[in-house]
Amino acid sequence: MKFTFLGHSSLFIDTGEYKLIVDPFLTGNPAAAVQADEIQADYVLLTHGHSDHIGDAEHIARATGATIVGIVELADFFESKGLKTIGMNLGGSFKFPFGKLTFTPALHSSSVQVDGTNVYLGVAAGILLDLDGFIVYHAGDTALFSDLKLIGNRRDIDLAFLPIGDYFTMGPEDALISAEWLHPKHVVPVHYNTFGLIAQDGEQFVEELKKIDIRGHALKPGESLDTSDLDK
Repeated sequence: MKFTFLGHSSLFIDTGEYKLIVDPFLTGNPAAAVQADEIQADYVLLTHGHSDHIGDAEHIARATGATIVGIVELADFFESKGLKTIGMNLGGSFKFPFGKLTFTPALHSSSVQVDGTNVYLGVAAGILLDLDGFIVYHAGDTALFSDLKLIGNRRDIDLAFLPIGDYFTMGPEDALISAEWLHPKHVVPVHYNTFGLIAQDGEQFVEELKKIDIRGHALKPGESLDTSDLDK
């Protein structure tokens, strides 16, 4: 199983049988590793409705026939465009062909501008994936909040993707606390260095993770981790 960081918060997962993309923001993303037309996906998984997370969702779903999975209001928004969707809600789980997906709380907002007006797209969420026993947590955009302890206590997380950019989400200091509470085996920092407002040092964050006995990976856009590497 292979996990490729595409820039910002975009993640591509190849299970060997299914291809998933989380929060596709490639067009207009100066840090994007690929173009939207290069993506082949079976499912598009969305944490919330901001444009830097759903930017290429419609394009990819329409081009590939992928199913969009998100919080119900967000799914309804894309269903109104004639796309295949599955709408869920916080705490809900479902066994997909690729594995089990659970939407977890995130402390953030969720909307998109349509004709100059903000349209509410449900609550923001994190995504917890059980991929044949390998547990992946994508926090989406979030502030530090104490229920992250509950997620970590209930799940033995193998790989977590945590925002560190600050300004719109938690910064490195709060992300370190989140990592300590979640206690995953591996952490990849995301949602940083795309724009000046969220400039951070990913390598320094990885060094700080070592102090709490967590392996960090400051992936550059386009770089990947394989489960065979993570087991070493």
